[in-house]
Amino acid sequence: MDDDRSGLSRRALIKGLGALGAGVALTACSSSKGSGGASTNGTTVPPATTTLPTPTTLPGPLRKPGSRPNPTLPVGVDTIPEIEHIVILMMENHSFDDHFGMLGRGDGFKLDANGRPLDANPDGKGKLVRAFHMPSTCQLHAVPGQDWVRSHTSWDQGRNDGFVKASTAVAMGYWDETDLPFYYSLGKTFPLCDRWFCSTLAQTYPNRRFLLAGTAAGIVSTTTAALTAPPPPNGTIMDRLHAHDISWMNYYNDLPGTYVILKTSTDYPDNKATIDQFYKDATAGKLPSVSFVDPNFEKQSEENPQDIRVGEAFAAKVINAVLQSPAWPKTLLILTYDEHGGYYDHVTPPKAIKPDNIKPGVDVPVSGGFDYDYYGFRVPSIIVSPYARRDYVSHVVHDQTSILKFIETKWNLGAMTFRDANADDLLDSLDLRAPPAFLEPPTLAAAGKTGTCTTGSAGGPVPPTDAVVPVSEASSLRIGATA
Repeated sequence: MDDDRSGLSRRALIKGLGALGAGVALTACSSSKGSGGASTNGTTVPPATTTLPTPTTLPGPLRKPGSRPNPTLPVGVDTIPEIEHIVILMMENHSFDDHFGMLGRGDGFKLDANGRPLDANPDGKGKLVRAFHMPSTCQLHAVPGQDWVRSHTSWDQGRNDGFVKASTAVAMGYWDETDLPFYYSLGKTFPLCDRWFCSTLAQTYPNRRFLLAGTAAGIVSTTTAALTAPPPPNGTIMDRLHAHDISWMNYYNDLPGTYVILKTSTDYPDNKATIDQFYKDATAGKLPSVSFVDPNFEKQSEENPQDIRVGEAFAAKVINAVLQSPAWPKTLLILTYDEHGGYYDHVTPPKAIKPDNIKPGVDVPVSGGFDYDYYGFRVPSIIVSPYARRDYVSHVVHDQTSILKFIETKWNLGAMTFRDANADDLLDSLDLRAPPAFLEPPTLAAAGKTGTCTTGSAGGPVPPTDAVVPVSEASSLRIGATA
């Protein structure tokens, strides 16, 4: 997870809050209880708030919080029986272009006659920095960055020409198949989503809140204040699942990712298990209905300054465990990333539906009049399932709340915010009417061999000399965004 600019890591922040115990009383399930909510096993799901966000930012007609995907069916009914297990594997801090720009599938880099990317960004000093192959799978420390300010600087009102100015030239670095053979094999086999955006132009905490609750509920940072901010008013997807006896588990290494919202040890204590238990459950074909699977955030998440091959190896182990599980014939796995990590992406984030009326900045002050009414940058995302469409690239706009929408669609659960109520449900990447295309699990390339990364070193010059060119070459390069 991102480093807090105060020098205290997010891992330390979350673990500190997790150790406080029940006395903190800041959890989504305990703080959001209210009359009129559904209750199961002592957990109350608050009634949905239906106040419209600022109308000028919202096209219509819109589904409201609390609305069910199929209003003619009762809540909790299973509408997609073909899928019994949903596995969510969310890695950290990479853009579509930095991981899959050279995949040759989906909307990646624009290449010259020599196969070299033509994408570039100005450095603010009269030069352009072209996209360049990183010298190793190591990363620099704390750059590029993706905090609220640097993300909006990179975005530059939709021009996508501020990445280098925001985060130095390393923002234009990318990797290819020689670095990430497993990911490239996966991306060439299963549906690749080339319009999957993170949920907001900000860091991990707000984007992971969108994954779990359909809203950032006002936070924009990875500070202590973000972790102690008020919980989302309409609860979390975990509340919804628990209320309707739908099994779920957060499998983790060093700490559960759900601690972004569930901050004490008393929050669903029976729904957390170590990663070793995930592998056992997968092998036995006993995964729950919904699994959140987290890497070791210090070593395996792919955040800088980690070696991204360590993260790829972890993801490969998780995905292969699912592919080889007796439960594979009825499983959907979603590989995605929480946000772009400050790395360049050429597709401008489109307008987004504001989740609610909660303004950004409850944790740290923000300026510039920005809101949660744009998506963040694209992130690498792949749909892995026996029912996945062959030779398919999804150009449908998705974000983290599309995962919520799929879960809500399967069990006809009420939406938590305007964002998840109106999100796409991922079904374009599946064919549930035909025999499963991948009932026999495909053989994928092995993950790249990990080496020894020197912390804070990219293993070579960044940027390479030939990546910095005069502005006079601008006419031959792609500078900034395409829709």
